[in-house]
Amino acid sequence: MAKPHSKGPTRTVQIFCAQCKAILFKYRKGGKGALVKCFKQRITEDHTKTPCTCPGCQQIFARETLIRGTPAYKMIGGKVTMK
Repeated sequence: MAKPHSKGPTRTVQIFCAQCKAILFKYRKGGKGALVKCFKQRITEDHTKTPCTCPGCQQIFARETLIRGTPAYKMIGGKVTMK
């Protein structure tokens, strides 16, 4: 299976918790669709203390998984927003 591009996209988005609006990540996102998954190698700034848990309200917003053999976070629908 194909791996994500090693260079990665140049567009950076900020990912926030949908409940308490705390910032979670700065992420290099490719494409213009909804945020379904975050590859760990594309996260430029990580503001979470424990993986997949919001630092503000302690809500679990994603699951750790392997996608195409690469570590990633699979987002739970409606738990995060992006700008």
